Amino acid sequence: MEKSLVIIGAGIAGLAAGCYGRMNGYSTTIFELHDKPGGLCTSWQRRGYTFDGCLHWLVGSAPGNDFYRIWQELGAVQGRKMVDHEEFVRIEGAAGKTLIVYTDIDRLERHLLELAPADRKTILEFSRAVRRFARLSMRLDKPSELYTWRDTLDMLRRVRPYAYSLWKYGKTSVQEFAQKFTDPFLRETFPLVFELPDFPMLAMLMTLAWMHEKSSGYPVGGSLEFSRAIERRYLTLAGELRYRARVEKILVEDHRAVGVRLADGSEHRGDFVISAADGHATLFQMLQGKYGDEKVRGYYRKLPIFDPIIQVTAGVGVDLSAAPHAVMYPLPEPVTIAGREQKRIGVMHYGFDPTLAPPGKSVLKVMFPADYDYWKKLGENRELYEDEKEKISDQVVGLLEQRFPQIRGKVEVVDVATPLTYERYTGNWRGSMEGWMITTRSLFLQMKKTLAGLENFYQIGQWVQPGGGVPPAALSGREVIQIICHREGKSFQTSLPAA
Repeated sequence: MEKSLVIIGAGIAGLAAGCYGRMNGYSTTIFELHDKPGGLCTSWQRRGYTFDGCLHWLVGSAPGNDFYRIWQELGAVQGRKMVDHEEFVRIEGAAGKTLIVYTDIDRLERHLLELAPADRKTILEFSRAVRRFARLSMRLDKPSELYTWRDTLDMLRRVRPYAYSLWKYGKTSVQEFAQKFTDPFLRETFPLVFELPDFPMLAMLMTLAWMHEKSSGYPVGGSLEFSRAIERRYLTLAGELRYRARVEKILVEDHRAVGVRLADGSEHRGDFVISAADGHATLFQMLQGKYGDEKVRGYYRKLPIFDPIIQVTAGVGVDLSAAPHAVMYPLPEPVTIAGREQKRIGVMHYGFDPTLAPPGKSVLKVMFPADYDYWKKLGENRELYEDEKEKISDQVVGLLEQRFPQIRGKVEVVDVATPLTYERYTGNWRGSMEGWMITTRSLFLQMKKTLAGLENFYQIGQWVQPGGGVPPAALSGREVIQIICHREGKSFQTSLPAA
């Protein structure tokens, strides 16, 4: 008789765990509170437009990257066109100069040298580091929890040539590295490529290395279609998936997870329980705060999380595909958006994906960091909440019309997603988009998938991996099944979808 897995959440981590569970002979049931797969990896429809809420690039979009095999196993990349952008982003300075972050490192190197020839030494250090990391292969065949001493030696041998660089750039923030430039413009704009506090230089270098190798493209069709592909793979593997099924409690008997209780009161039993849901809700609501040691509890008190965001997306009756797809620029005058002053704005258009807008039309997207408590209080009064959303919509449309005067009078639909939107649809703690913030202190932090004192329970997804993101989520779903197979004395198996 097949042993059974109860999986909470049909985001990428939960879907991946379900797929690999089925590949290895487990009976699997995924319970999802929403009516769609993907969790945060999603899109939504508005008046003929598709507004995307997640994927800007996908690590492992092409052969040669270690993640590509995983996406193949999950049925996510077969037949899917990928767009490899020539530019990552353009960042305009106050004096009229523009930093163009080309995805080809040779081209980016030449551009930087033209902008700041006096900074040749620092520029070459940067470009050489990108090229170096483009040769680095990640070992994804098994989780570190299952490493033997031979695996550890093999891993050390492979990373030895990169060890100093990994340590150096892992402990250096983008902001700190930018101070090595003598050119004021590069000092101003370089940190804005990843405008996050204490963002590790290593993460920036790796991102650009993958893009240089053309293995980090954008999947045409958007985030929900990407998630739907993995959902189809799971269902083809004969997994069970239940939507609108909110888990309220994880059932525990003799300190062993034995199933879940849904909001409708029904109980569902399994041999193992895997939570791919929000970490805070899992620990402090579904498990009532009864499990997890002080180290795990301390994460939720001490570690920074990604700020929640306000996403403003507009469908416009103009073809903007000839314009740079991503640009950040200073505003003529600062504006206050939901209580926060904004001196710059970053705008992205999706003209490179013809599936998201009707012919001859475009989708524009702007995102701002937000204050969760501001929105939580506002949400107590529905009228004030809706008024604030409408005000933001008007503000952003006005700013977009200044930048793109051709859209004036042709804005057909605007959607404003707030931190409460993300909280409502995904259950994410404080509306956070990607869980734990990736910093120079958290980059190499190893988090366990188990909780002290609780048997047959595992946690996967962005709350056990600082930095979050779609590839680590899928990997954690794969790894948890490897761990369960190892515990059960089974050989871990994978397969590819039938052609």
